[in-house]
Amino acid sequence: MWFFARDPVRDFPFELSPELPEGGPPGPWVLHRGRKKATGSPVSIFVYDVKPGVEEQTQVAKAAFKRLKTLRHPNILAYIDGLETDKCLHIVTEAVTPLGAYLKARVEAGDLKELELSWGLHQIVKALSFLVNDCSLIHNNVCMAAVFVDRAGEWKLGGLDYMYSAQGNGGGPPRKGIPELEQYDPPELADGSGRAVREKWSADMWRLGCLIWEVFNGPLPRAAALRNPGKIPKSLVPHYCELVGANPKVRPNPARFLQNCRAPGGFMNNRFVETNLFLEEIQIKEPAEKQKFFQELSKSLDSFPEDFCRHKVLPQLLTAFEFGNAGAVVLTPLFKVGKFLGAEEYQQKIIPVVVKMFSSTDRAMRIRLLQQMEQFIQYLDEPTVNTQIFPHVMHGFLDTNPAIREQTVKSMLLLAPKLNETNLNVELMKHFARLQAQDEQGPIRCNTTVCLGKIGSYLSASTRHRVLTSAFSRATKDPFAPSRVAGVLGFAATHNLYSMNDCAHKILPVLCSLTVDPERSVRDQAFKAIRSFLSKLESVSEDPTQLAEAEKDVHAASSPGMGGAAASWAGWAVTGVSSLTSKLIRAHPTAAPAETNVPQRPVPEGLPAPAPTPVPATPTTSGHWETQEESKDAEEDGTAADRWDDEDWGSLEEAESVLAQQDNWSTGGQASWAAQTSNPGHKSQESDWSSWEAEDAWEQGWQEPSPPEPPPEGTRLASEYNWGGPEPSDKGDPFAALSVRREAGAQPRRDSWGDDNWEGLEAESRQAKAELARKKREERRREMEAKRAEKKTAKGPMKLGTRKLD
Repeated sequence: MWFFARDPVRDFPFELSPELPEGGPPGPWVLHRGRKKATGSPVSIFVYDVKPGVEEQTQVAKAAFKRLKTLRHPNILAYIDGLETDKCLHIVTEAVTPLGAYLKARVEAGDLKELELSWGLHQIVKALSFLVNDCSLIHNNVCMAAVFVDRAGEWKLGGLDYMYSAQGNGGGPPRKGIPELEQYDPPELADGSGRAVREKWSADMWRLGCLIWEVFNGPLPRAAALRNPGKIPKSLVPHYCELVGANPKVRPNPARFLQNCRAPGGFMNNRFVETNLFLEEIQIKEPAEKQKFFQELSKSLDSFPEDFCRHKVLPQLLTAFEFGNAGAVVLTPLFKVGKFLGAEEYQQKIIPVVVKMFSSTDRAMRIRLLQQMEQFIQYLDEPTVNTQIFPHVMHGFLDTNPAIREQTVKSMLLLAPKLNETNLNVELMKHFARLQAQDEQGPIRCNTTVCLGKIGSYLSASTRHRVLTSAFSRATKDPFAPSRVAGVLGFAATHNLYSMNDCAHKILPVLCSLTVDPERSVRDQAFKAIRSFLSKLESVSEDPTQLAEAEKDVHAASSPGMGGAAASWAGWAVTGVSSLTSKLIRAHPTAAPAETNVPQRPVPEGLPAPAPTPVPATPTTSGHWETQEESKDAEEDGTAADRWDDEDWGSLEEAESVLAQQDNWSTGGQASWAAQTSNPGHKSQESDWSSWEAEDAWEQGWQEPSPPEPPPEGTRLASEYNWGGPEPSDKGDPFAALSVRREAGAQPRRDSWGDDNWEGLEAESRQAKAELARKKREERRREMEAKRAEKKTAKGPMKLGTRKLD
């Protein structure tokens, strides 16, 4: 029977990479890249081949194997596994790169920073302090070749071949026999004088000085070169000179050297070192300290090395969110670090955390997620958006905090291309309908219109036909001027989605009514849009063959490509109008409730009623042109609306303090009710705008135009005048029967052309309407006061001896 011996190298759970070896410390060890067979995770493998006749070197290699296996410290090369046979020694460590090769690559890439060097030297000195002060060991081989760098940029001390005990238990230091290493020995070792009296750390601190010189100036040619600091930073030069001093007694202990360099103004006193020290002790820090640290971290990440952010900061951020209840403060640095990740790594590490964050009830986290959605939306697939994210985002439409509602609306610009048919054309449209008709915040109504114009191309053809015209028409009747501007430019942004009939019969009449709007910004945009639509109609009229080309997108399916043109035309809407609306709120923070003319809409059941928002008063009739002088702020806001791409979305966060200081609901509600009764553009609070489909809410007032008001008494038709011809005969006017403006039984006046004062009639008509509206408001105010007085009387104390009857 034959027996075959097992090959220990073949059974070893790690294998060498076929790539060329990376070198290693001077001596018998050769550094190879490798990987774990089971998982494929990268490692580094130090290989020593046992050869005959070099027993002394073999004993040194075996001693290094033992030392590295037993020493555990964050700044010493981490041992993973090892293999010892008669033919070779294998030491498996974490994946590292020799410091010399690492610095050369960083310099060539232009990414090497002084901050990185300060932290690297800090780690090496800390490792020496551990060996000397805690273990009473002398490293005896500190040089560039004994230092390695892991994937996070952390410096690790290796090269433990010639280590010996400082207490003399194992004899003196082993002989090196390698000239490249002997040049780092201090001068007292070759000097037999009395200067050889030294501290146990003196030799290693001299070698540390050689390492510092090599880090900043390159390989050390000879010991005499240490006299010239070269490129060593000025803040480090005094401490470097202590290390390479001729007297070994004055060389500082590693712990004192760290303390000196960490002093104010020292080389290691910087934000990068402080961040690393905090991360090393983050598990024992107080929650308040962690919160403050993460809040300040994002400001410093831009100056930190990329590898450090990816491999050291990111794991700590993920751990802090998963187990440390860090909350929303980790979001900003998390997304900042995420920019350094590839698509696959982002999917594995960041997306699961983001999906989990969306289910949180923490308002601060929800609003930060919405604000920073642009940074991670590209990594979200459609199933994840529709099933795990959008259902949670929808709750923001009903939130009592206006800032969350506003950010939720804005986020739809990014989510819309990834939403399915039901979520986009049904669920989202229901919420948009309620916000535009019901929300008490003018900026939110404005941004809802803006967002609808931006995502219009993603809607289905039937939804576009049913929603867009009605929604933008309603926006043009909003008492908030920027909302009217948004409605006009919403039409312009989606101009290719309307048929010629809709342009002529539905859109142009709406735009023409805005040419007499009290706000100049509204009028200016209305004229621009009218000219655009008229030009389109005129081109089709001159060449009817262009009709098919002009209406090619009307019945087309939703397409992202169609959204590009709309986005470029309506780019102003996202960047300018919202800032304008927030500016208007801040410009009138102390407006009296009686001057407010924005209807207060009902709040969803079960939610507290928010305070009314003060906005500039607007006229009750769209045709009434006020002649009052515009203020300087209004002029600035008007010009801001024209700068389409200059500003970003507005935010209601700055206006929350103003909203919180308003008077009680009943005082503001009285003026709002009066404004509703005088403003035909808004329905009363009792109206239910739960969806655009309900009772054709969006199309009310457009399908059946109301008959025009009769003219004041005495107004004559054009056919009743004597135009310079013969006297009128007794024959009836053939056009009289077609007129809908003449009142039954009205007697025409036989005045001449010059006696009719047309301007006076218009002025009287406007005055009569204004007077009627004023009387209605006054009457309603008295009714409300009477009801309020009755309620107070009814709730008074009961008299003694009386019995309340059922």
